[in-house]
Amino acid sequence: MGVALVTGGSGYFGSVVVRHLRARGDRVRVFDLIDAPDRPAEVELVQGDIRNPDDVRQALVDVDVIHHNVAVVPLAKNKELFWTVNRDGTRVLLEEAARAGVRKIINVSSSAVFGAPDRNPVDESLPPAPGEEYGQAKRAGEILCEEAVARGQDVTIVRPRTIIGAGRLGIMQILFEWIRQGRALPLVGGGDNRYQFVSGDDLARACLLAADHAGPDVFHVGAEDFGTMKETLESLAAHAGTGSRVITFPTGPTVLAMKVANRLGLSPLGAYHALMYHRAMWFDVSHCKQVLGWSAQQSNSDMFAEAYDWYLVHRDEVLAQRKASHHRSAVRPGILDLVSRLG
Repeated sequence: MGVALVTGGSGYFGSVVVRHLRARGDRVRVFDLIDAPDRPAEVELVQGDIRNPDDVRQALVDVDVIHHNVAVVPLAKNKELFWTVNRDGTRVLLEEAARAGVRKIINVSSSAVFGAPDRNPVDESLPPAPGEEYGQAKRAGEILCEEAVARGQDVTIVRPRTIIGAGRLGIMQILFEWIRQGRALPLVGGGDNRYQFVSGDDLARACLLAADHAGPDVFHVGAEDFGTMKETLESLAAHAGTGSRVITFPTGPTVLAMKVANRLGLSPLGAYHALMYHRAMWFDVSHCKQVLGWSAQQSNSDMFAEAYDWYLVHRDEVLAQRKASHHRSAVRPGILDLVSRLG
């Protein structure tokens, strides 16, 4: 059996993929700039930069399948890295994979390639239309994958909704800390926007099934049991039992304030958050279900409760760690701390 390479395997979702691959007995190698303290001893690490062909070539020795998860996420707010990593790094990987004879590539993309869609649910037939620079760079990476397919490579694109689960931090860490303290949970608008998330475990199962499926394809992956943003947060607050409650702010002025705070560096939220978190969005997952035999096992409420409970157990180590990916790290709330105190 060849090696399963997980690019970005030290990050949140990459580490979930590693765990699922190991659970079924695959040989696994991580390719990342950094190591993770929870990397199993039997999982090899090749440290390198996805933009460097020599590093990628070293990582691809004896590789059969690639789970491509390296990405600079909206939280980073680095427009140059959005393009050099999310697009140019994907190009390097595809070119080197072709030279190495890699059988299958799973490119984990993003729902950000659709920006704010004009209809829901979003299925694979809707043309992508990214609304900000992160989404544009992720779509550029997808186009490179489509071009590779036209050249004969077996590349499947997996588009997840926002990923939640045990160990998922970043912006979610701010939310969990507010709930732990019983503070207000601010929402843009009335919170009645239907908003789908996906659990890391459900997404990893879809990626492994897609890797075993011969031929290129595109799959949308998200929870099948989900409601509005307000319902999701109220469910989590009830689960925690700390007295937190949802408060809402008017959409227009709040979105404008979010954009200004982002430009001034006063908030961790990026352009994608200002664009989407007050809007409805969900995927039609029927293609994934029909072709791969996949189904979601966790609801929005399930995955948020799991992630919050994990945070309570691991909070001290989370706050103490210094070198981890954005989605495995605590985040400074900036001006958001003041907003939460308004409730």
